[in-house]
Amino acid sequence: MTTSASRPANVKQSSQGGLVIWHGMRLRELFQLLKSKPAMDWSRWNRIALLPGMACYNSAMSILETLVYGRAIEKTQLTAPPIFVLGFWRSGTTLLHSLLSRDSQCVTPGLYQTLFPWHFLLTENLATRATARLLPKTRPMDNVQISWDSPQEDEIALCIMSLLSPYVFMATPEDFKEFWRTLDPAQLPKNEQQRWKDCLLHLMKKITLRHRRRLIMKSPSHTYRIQTLLEMFPDAKFVYIYRNPYDVFRSAVHLRKTMIRENGLGRPVFKDVERQIILSYQACFEAYERDRHLIPEGNLHEVRFEDLEQDPVGEMNQVYDKLSLPGFDQLRQILQAEEPQLKRYRKNVFEDQPELTAEVSVQLREIFERHGYPILSDANEHQKEGHSLELELPVQA
Repeated sequence: MTTSASRPANVKQSSQGGLVIWHGMRLRELFQLLKSKPAMDWSRWNRIALLPGMACYNSAMSILETLVYGRAIEKTQLTAPPIFVLGFWRSGTTLLHSLLSRDSQCVTPGLYQTLFPWHFLLTENLATRATARLLPKTRPMDNVQISWDSPQEDEIALCIMSLLSPYVFMATPEDFKEFWRTLDPAQLPKNEQQRWKDCLLHLMKKITLRHRRRLIMKSPSHTYRIQTLLEMFPDAKFVYIYRNPYDVFRSAVHLRKTMIRENGLGRPVFKDVERQIILSYQACFEAYERDRHLIPEGNLHEVRFEDLEQDPVGEMNQVYDKLSLPGFDQLRQILQAEEPQLKRYRKNVFEDQPELTAEVSVQLREIFERHGYPILSDANEHQKEGHSLELELPVQA
């Protein structure tokens, strides 16, 4: 079997610039974050120094936006059941999300809207024009191009608005309790469950108010939340994407380290990253297998990343057909024009680490078998020799 690990390593790593996720918070959320005692270090003084000023700005703009748009937001109804993109981090959710977002009938949260969720209705047009040149050209962990209106995970906004998000780990990279506690809102106390739901719905209403189109929401964390999402949106459509677990693991480790490095307020600490990726990958798979049967027939479709990469037009046709989504003929023309560029995209190539590859083979065997990916032969020898980590999923309160 040939994987990316058999080629020389070529891994993208760059800076996302001066803004970090915490710069989108209001004073209320900032105080809540500081109360949790996030890791801080003088080496990140520029990020820390911006926190009070940005929090004051976000609070003021949020109040103004509420005065101008508050009633309209409250009255807004979604135009159609939303589409949720599911799958573990680095399984291909970004590619699938990007292709879906080409459909002019739909809209997805953009980068500015997720970084400044409290006031984008009021500030987006002016702020994005004034600062567009300051953005880096690509994301720090890969070669995906970005702009203020690039499709973005709604998880960023949920983290900023509620702090009930696994992405809080970026502020406390040595403490995994909040990561595991907030993966599934159904496991939270009732008041926190409601706050999480209110934040998600508020964000979706605001985007709908601006664009009046069907929403596409993408967050790998939503794979753990199918039950909650169905309670809120019983007719929602779901697209689940999966990929070779070897490639997912290597890329997810790189992503986790990049997120900590680029958004942390202290020195980067990469404690137990590989083990945490394996555990969260197992939990994600188990949550999906447990809850996918709750989704009504005709509202879920699964996509293999390798097939989507090779034939984006054909695979997207399948998505639209299986989910009974209208308007693929128009999208087909857009995707056909972009297909050559999509196939020229350069993915990261990671260095082979035989011991970790063997651990992935052993610990994630069920995922390999469910999705039909072969396990490397040397991993079986590794398992026979008994070289396996003691992994145990955290118990959620």
